[in-house]
Amino acid sequence: MLGALCVGLNSCKDDVSDAGQTALDKRDAIIVLADTFPLVSSVDSCDAIISQADSFLLGEIETDYGLVRASVMTQLACPEGYSYPENAVIDSVCLMMYYSSWVGDGYSPIALNAYLMDRATFSYSRAYPTNLDIADYCSRTQSILKNHRIVVASEKLDSIQNSAGMYVPMLRMRLSDDFVSMFGAIRSFESQEKFNQQFKGLLLETSFGSSTVLNISDIALGVYYHFSYSKAGRDTTVNDMKAFYANSEVRTVNQITYRDKAEWVDAMKNDSATYNYIVAPAGVYTRMEFPMEQIVDSMCNKLAIDTMADGTVLYKRPYVNLAQLKVEVTNVFDGTGKKRNDWLQPAEYMLLVKENSMERFFANKELPSDTCALLSSLQKGVDSVGNAVYYYTYDLEDFLTNQLHHTYDGLDTLPSVLKMMLVPVTVSTGTSSSATAVITAVKQQQTLSATQIRSASNGMTLKLVYSGF
Repeated sequence: MLGALCVGLNSCKDDVSDAGQTALDKRDAIIVLADTFPLVSSVDSCDAIISQADSFLLGEIETDYGLVRASVMTQLACPEGYSYPENAVIDSVCLMMYYSSWVGDGYSPIALNAYLMDRATFSYSRAYPTNLDIADYCSRTQSILKNHRIVVASEKLDSIQNSAGMYVPMLRMRLSDDFVSMFGAIRSFESQEKFNQQFKGLLLETSFGSSTVLNISDIALGVYYHFSYSKAGRDTTVNDMKAFYANSEVRTVNQITYRDKAEWVDAMKNDSATYNYIVAPAGVYTRMEFPMEQIVDSMCNKLAIDTMADGTVLYKRPYVNLAQLKVEVTNVFDGTGKKRNDWLQPAEYMLLVKENSMERFFANKELPSDTCALLSSLQKGVDSVGNAVYYYTYDLEDFLTNQLHHTYDGLDTLPSVLKMMLVPVTVSTGTSSSATAVITAVKQQQTLSATQIRSASNGMTLKLVYSGF
């Protein structure tokens, strides 16, 4: 019974298994037990995720999970306190986009376009979803490009060499004379807030091509101008450039849509007897259901040692020694058997997070903990006959202990079924004072990935080892 937990649980990491019991009295013996509990899994989806990526998708591509279309809307950071020289003449303005990689067909042409955000701009403190309506921010009345721009991702025509000697793919597009006049009329930059009122931002999207999506890492406007001054009786002309970046000081939002999403999500749900799916950035997840009432009842019943005259049951003090969940991934591309979406690989990191805490976790930019969420990277192993297997693993001893302790201490009500979500994420790391790697940020994955796993009804269980003292 959930309302009568036998005792608070403590966790230890000893690798124990079912051990033979001695002839000691139950009160003195150390009882070691193992149990296996069935799990339930299912596919679920949300309308959108929070757009807070470090890189942004741009383009359109057909996948096994629908046609994905991604556009970018961004503000630009102004150089606060800067002003052009008094007699500066704006010659031209270029839009520069850097992309770290692409998915799909790198030889297929795509047409890029850019528009002014002429209706509204973003608030820095607000979180924006990936399904926001572009029409609320941009009328798309006129392209601001000087010339139509066709791009082939693999050609890297505008690539530049960085300090490490590596070539960084870049797209350079000259903007229209009307835009130059408008943007050039902003001559001084007192504050970011005032600049946002004068220049709300840019919409970047594709108007042709459905085979390639670029992973945009940086966006900037370069304003090229000249000015003259007199020195030693001679007139001197200086050519210069001022850059305006889409950096962390402003908001950049990825709008991402999936065609016919409801239909293919329903098809996934119908396949739940065999497989479950996690698709990013579509907001498609797998829900894992843990039978907490069954777990507690089983532990308490097996650790009961005596019944007092008044009916009070005495229990051994239980310790959870091992509780591991292994999620097997079945769609890793190994380089053989060419398929249409070989590039659409499983997520590198997968978060297992309590469903009722998921929104708060990402909104508050929390980190994994034993009370709310557990993180795993995609791992590789071999099966009994030497074939490669891929999986995520989650050690649940501390997590389950925390859930039970909260109930025992009256801090929480243990649900009969604990629902958790498998969510693909990107992970940022840093270095601690002891020179060890530490996780600094966990965000919902905004690059394209698809993860197919075996469903709970296809052999997934929770194996639990616990002991009583």
